[in-house]
Amino acid sequence: MKKILIAEDEELIRRLVVDFFKKEGYEMIEAADGQEALDLFNKYEDSFSAVILDIMMPNVDGWEVCRRIRKNSQLPVLMLTARSQEFDELTAFEAGADDYVTKPFSPSVLVKRIEALIRRNERAAVTSEAIFTIDGLTIDDTAHEVSLDGKSVTLTLKEYSVLFKLVSSAGKVFSRESLLDDIWGFDFYGDIRTVDSHMARLRTKLGDWGAAHIKTIYGAGYKLEVEPNERDGES
Repeated sequence: MKKILIAEDEELIRRLVVDFFKKEGYEMIEAADGQEALDLFNKYEDSFSAVILDIMMPNVDGWEVCRRIRKNSQLPVLMLTARSQEFDELTAFEAGADDYVTKPFSPSVLVKRIEALIRRNERAAVTSEAIFTIDGLTIDDTAHEVSLDGKSVTLTLKEYSVLFKLVSSAGKVFSRESLLDDIWGFDFYGDIRTVDSHMARLRTKLGDWGAAHIKTIYGAGYKLEVEPNERDGES
Protein backbone atom coordinates (compact mmCIF):
# COMPACT_ATOMS: atom_id res chain seq x y z
CA MET A 1 0.00 0.00 0.00
CA LYS A 2 1.42 3.37 -1.04
CA LYS A 3 1.81 5.92 1.77
CA ILE A 4 1.26 9.67 1.28
CA LEU A 5 2.04 12.51 3.66
CA ILE A 6 -0.51 15.32 3.64
CA ALA A 7 0.11 18.61 5.46
CA GLU A 8 -2.97 20.84 5.65
CA ASP A 9 -4.00 23.03 8.58
CA GLU A 10 -7.69 23.21 7.56
CA GLU A 11 -9.13 20.06 9.09
CA LEU A 12 -12.17 19.83 6.80
CA ILE A 13 -10.02 19.91 3.68
CA ARG A 14 -7.50 17.50 5.18
CA ARG A 15 -10.21 15.02 6.15
CA LEU A 16 -11.81 15.27 2.69
CA VAL A 17 -8.50 14.48 0.99
CA VAL A 18 -7.58 11.74 3.46
CA ASP A 19 -10.95 9.99 3.18
CA PHE A 20 -10.90 10.13 -0.62
CA PHE A 21 -7.35 8.76 -0.90
CA LYS A 22 -8.11 6.00 1.60
CA LYS A 23 -11.05 4.89 -0.57
CA GLU A 24 -8.58 4.65 -3.45
CA GLY A 25 -6.34 2.33 -1.42
CA TYR A 26 -3.70 4.72 -0.08
CA GLU A 27 -2.37 4.97 3.46
CA MET A 28 -2.42 8.59 4.62
CA ILE A 29 -0.19 10.24 7.22
CA GLU A 30 -1.56 13.58 8.42
CA ALA A 31 0.13 16.78 9.60
CA ALA A 32 -1.69 19.92 10.75
CA ASP A 33 1.23 22.32 10.26
CA GLY A 34 4.57 22.63 8.51
CA GLN A 35 6.76 21.63 11.42
CA GLU A 36 4.75 18.49 12.07
CA ALA A 37 5.05 17.66 8.37
CA LEU A 38 8.85 17.96 8.53
CA ASP A 39 9.01 15.83 11.67
CA LEU A 40 6.90 13.10 10.05
CA PHE A 41 8.86 13.29 6.79
CA ASN A 42 12.18 12.95 8.57
CA LYS A 43 10.85 9.99 10.55
CA TYR A 44 9.18 8.06 7.72
CA GLU A 45 10.81 9.45 4.54
CA ASP A 46 11.71 6.10 3.02
CA SER A 47 8.15 4.82 3.28
CA PHE A 48 6.41 7.72 1.50
CA SER A 49 5.44 7.66 -2.17
CA ALA A 50 4.46 11.35 -2.36
CA VAL A 51 3.82 14.49 -0.32
CA ILE A 52 0.88 16.92 -0.48
CA LEU A 53 1.56 20.34 1.07
CA ASP A 54 -0.72 23.26 1.76
CA ILE A 55 1.18 26.53 1.27
CA MET A 56 -0.22 28.70 4.06
CA MET A 57 0.40 26.69 7.23
CA PRO A 58 1.36 27.63 10.82
CA ASN A 59 4.94 27.39 12.10
CA VAL A 60 6.54 26.57 8.75
CA ASP A 61 4.85 27.36 5.42
CA GLY A 62 4.56 24.85 2.60
CA TRP A 63 7.22 26.54 0.47
CA GLU A 64 9.82 26.14 3.21
CA VAL A 65 8.75 22.56 3.92
CA CYS A 66 9.23 21.77 0.24
CA ARG A 67 12.67 23.43 0.18
CA ARG A 68 13.81 21.37 3.15
CA ILE A 69 12.47 18.14 1.63
CA ARG A 70 14.32 18.94 -1.60
CA LYS A 71 17.67 19.18 0.21
CA ASN A 72 17.77 15.39 0.56
CA SER A 73 14.90 13.92 -1.44
CA GLN A 74 13.41 13.81 -4.93
CA LEU A 75 10.09 12.45 -3.63
CA PRO A 76 7.13 13.83 -5.63
CA VAL A 77 5.67 16.95 -3.98
CA LEU A 78 2.30 18.50 -4.88
CA MET A 79 1.32 21.86 -3.37
CA LEU A 80 -2.15 23.15 -2.52
CA THR A 81 -3.15 26.79 -2.21
CA ALA A 82 -6.28 28.90 -1.92
CA ARG A 83 -4.63 31.61 -4.02
CA SER A 84 -4.29 31.47 -7.80
CA GLN A 85 -1.70 34.20 -8.21
CA GLU A 86 1.17 33.49 -10.59
CA PHE A 87 3.66 34.39 -7.83
CA ASP A 88 2.42 31.49 -5.70
CA GLU A 89 2.73 29.02 -8.55
CA LEU A 90 6.22 30.18 -9.53
CA THR A 91 7.38 30.16 -5.90
CA ALA A 92 6.06 26.61 -5.49
CA PHE A 93 8.03 25.39 -8.51
CA GLU A 94 11.13 27.30 -7.43
CA ALA A 95 10.88 25.60 -4.03
CA GLY A 96 11.01 22.26 -5.84
CA ALA A 97 7.36 21.27 -6.17
CA ASP A 98 6.44 18.89 -8.99
CA ASP A 99 2.83 20.03 -9.31
CA TYR A 100 0.44 22.70 -8.02
CA VAL A 101 -3.32 22.63 -7.38
CA THR A 102 -5.55 25.60 -6.57
CA LYS A 103 -8.45 25.31 -4.13
CA PRO A 104 -11.26 24.45 -4.57
CA PHE A 105 -10.26 21.26 -6.34
CA SER A 106 -11.75 17.92 -7.31
CA PRO A 107 -10.49 15.12 -5.00
CA SER A 108 -10.62 12.66 -7.91
CA VAL A 109 -8.42 14.95 -10.03
CA LEU A 110 -6.03 15.34 -7.09
CA VAL A 111 -5.73 11.55 -6.88
CA LYS A 112 -4.98 11.32 -10.60
CA ARG A 113 -2.29 13.97 -10.35
CA ILE A 114 -0.62 12.22 -7.44
CA GLU A 115 -0.81 8.90 -9.26
CA ALA A 116 0.85 10.47 -12.30
CA LEU A 117 3.65 11.89 -10.14
CA ILE A 118 4.23 8.54 -8.45
CA ARG A 119 4.33 6.69 -11.79
CA ARG A 120 6.88 9.10 -13.23
CA ASN A 121 8.98 8.91 -10.08
CA GLU A 122 8.93 5.11 -10.25
CA ARG A 123 9.96 5.19 -13.92
CA ALA A 124 12.79 7.58 -13.11
CA ALA A 125 14.01 5.15 -10.45
CA VAL A 126 14.53 2.47 -13.12
CA THR A 127 18.06 3.39 -14.11
CA SER A 128 19.43 3.11 -17.61
CA GLU A 129 23.07 2.83 -16.53
CA ALA A 130 23.98 5.70 -18.86
CA ILE A 131 26.41 8.53 -18.23
CA PHE A 132 26.30 11.52 -20.57
CA THR A 133 29.00 14.18 -20.60
CA ILE A 134 28.65 17.34 -22.66
CA ASP A 135 30.98 20.33 -22.38
CA GLY A 136 31.59 19.87 -18.64
CA LEU A 137 28.06 18.76 -17.76
CA THR A 138 27.72 15.15 -16.60
CA ILE A 139 24.47 13.25 -16.06
CA ASP A 140 24.82 9.94 -14.25
CA ASP A 141 21.43 8.32 -14.73
CA THR A 142 22.41 5.36 -12.59
CA ALA A 143 22.88 7.63 -9.57
CA HIS A 144 20.33 10.18 -10.84
CA GLU A 145 22.96 12.92 -10.38
CA VAL A 146 23.98 15.99 -12.37
CA SER A 147 27.27 17.84 -12.07
CA LEU A 148 28.75 20.81 -13.90
CA ASP A 149 32.52 21.25 -13.97
CA GLY A 150 32.74 18.80 -11.09
CA LYS A 151 30.18 20.58 -8.89
CA SER A 152 26.86 18.96 -8.04
CA VAL A 153 23.71 20.59 -9.47
CA THR A 154 20.48 20.13 -7.51
CA LEU A 155 17.43 19.64 -9.73
CA THR A 156 13.83 18.68 -9.09
CA LEU A 157 12.54 15.43 -10.57
CA LYS A 158 10.86 17.30 -13.44
CA GLU A 159 13.94 19.44 -14.14
CA TYR A 160 16.12 16.33 -14.19
CA SER A 161 13.71 14.54 -16.51
CA VAL A 162 13.61 17.48 -18.93
CA LEU A 163 17.41 17.85 -18.94
CA PHE A 164 17.99 14.11 -19.38
CA LYS A 165 15.58 14.00 -22.31
CA LEU A 166 17.35 16.89 -24.02
CA VAL A 167 20.85 15.58 -23.32
CA SER A 168 20.12 11.98 -24.31
CA SER A 169 18.75 13.22 -27.66
CA ALA A 170 21.07 16.19 -28.21
CA GLY A 171 20.24 18.13 -31.36
CA LYS A 172 16.65 16.90 -31.54
CA VAL A 173 13.88 19.50 -31.27
CA PHE A 174 11.12 18.66 -28.80
CA SER A 175 7.82 20.51 -28.94
CA ARG A 176 6.29 21.81 -25.74
CA GLU A 177 3.41 19.40 -26.25
CA SER A 178 5.68 16.36 -26.58
CA LEU A 179 7.67 17.33 -23.48
CA LEU A 180 4.45 17.86 -21.54
CA ASP A 181 3.10 14.46 -22.61
CA ASP A 182 6.36 12.56 -22.05
CA ILE A 183 7.37 14.09 -18.72
CA TRP A 184 4.18 15.38 -17.11
CA GLY A 185 1.94 12.74 -18.66
CA PHE A 186 -1.17 12.76 -20.82
CA ASP A 187 -3.30 13.29 -17.72
CA PHE A 188 -1.57 16.55 -16.76
CA TYR A 189 -4.14 19.34 -16.42
CA GLY A 190 -1.82 22.33 -16.11
CA ASP A 191 -0.76 25.07 -18.51
CA ILE A 192 1.68 24.33 -21.32
CA ARG A 193 3.72 27.29 -20.04
CA THR A 194 4.84 24.93 -17.29
CA VAL A 195 7.42 23.65 -19.81
CA ASP A 196 8.71 27.20 -20.37
CA SER A 197 9.07 27.86 -16.64
CA HIS A 198 11.03 24.63 -16.15
CA MET A 199 13.32 25.49 -19.06
CA ALA A 200 13.92 28.93 -17.58
CA ARG A 201 14.85 27.44 -14.20
CA LEU A 202 17.15 24.90 -15.86
CA ARG A 203 18.98 27.68 -17.69
CA THR A 204 19.31 29.61 -14.44
CA LYS A 205 20.63 26.64 -12.46
CA LEU A 206 23.08 25.72 -15.23
CA GLY A 207 24.28 29.30 -15.72
CA ASP A 208 26.42 29.94 -18.81
CA TRP A 209 26.16 26.28 -19.80
CA GLY A 210 22.37 26.47 -19.84
CA ALA A 211 22.33 29.68 -21.83
CA ALA A 212 24.77 28.26 -24.37
CA HIS A 213 23.20 24.84 -24.88
CA ILE A 214 19.45 24.91 -24.07
CA LYS A 215 17.96 26.62 -27.10
CA THR A 216 14.44 27.81 -27.82
CA ILE A 217 13.44 27.04 -31.39
CA TYR A 218 10.70 29.57 -32.00
CA GLY A 219 7.50 28.01 -33.25
CA ALA A 220 8.89 24.52 -32.68
CA GLY A 221 10.07 23.95 -29.10
CA TYR A 222 13.41 23.27 -27.41
CA LYS A 223 16.62 21.42 -28.13
CA LEU A 224 20.05 20.85 -26.66
CA GLU A 225 22.61 22.39 -29.00
CA VAL A 226 26.09 20.87 -29.02
CA GLU A 227 29.15 20.99 -31.19
CA PRO A 228 30.59 17.65 -32.33
CA ASN A 229 33.66 18.03 -30.13
CA GLU A 230 31.63 18.94 -27.02
CA ARG A 231 30.01 15.55 -26.51
CA ASP A 232 32.48 13.43 -24.61
CA GLY A 233 30.34 10.32 -24.89
CA GLU A 234 28.10 7.99 -22.95
CA SER A 235 28.54 4.67 -21.28
